[in-house]
Amino acid sequence: MAKVELKQPVIDEIAEQLKDAQSAVLVDYRGLTVDQDTQLRKQLREAGVVYKVYKNTLIKRAAAGTAFEALNPDLEGPTAIAISKDDATAPARVIAKFAKNAEALELKGGVVEGTYYDKKAILTIATIPSRDELLSKFLGSIQSPITNFARVIKQVAEAKEA
Repeated sequence: MAKVELKQPVIDEIAEQLKDAQSAVLVDYRGLTVDQDTQLRKQLREAGVVYKVYKNTLIKRAAAGTAFEALNPDLEGPTAIAISKDDATAPARVIAKFAKNAEALELKGGVVEGTYYDKKAILTIATIPSRDELLSKFLGSIQSPITNFARVIKQVAEAKEA
């Protein structure tokens, strides 16, 4: 069996993960302890993010012809890829937060919603709250004036009754 035949299922797996993905972020994980790596994987999994280590050449082949092809310059040295199909900012957000306590972990770059961002820009994206957080803040800001209005109307009605 040729080596290419053995690699094809892995390339297909990566391509399937990238298909319809909102974002993919590359990290250099060298220097992480086993415990740190386990904790990072757990946090990413809880955020719905797929996190795996693949050979750089296989990621390049799987990303060929997609927006994720822009990651090619960052695919050097030990690389892990974090992919999210649901929350575009989740990989960057979880990894950047984790990296604050695990200095060995280094963001390389990523593609978010079809656009390539370098390490510095990915760190900025990491500060964007999740869609759910943004929605709850938005709903809270809408709800507050309505609640105040209802309170005033009730006070007016009570004043007229008295």
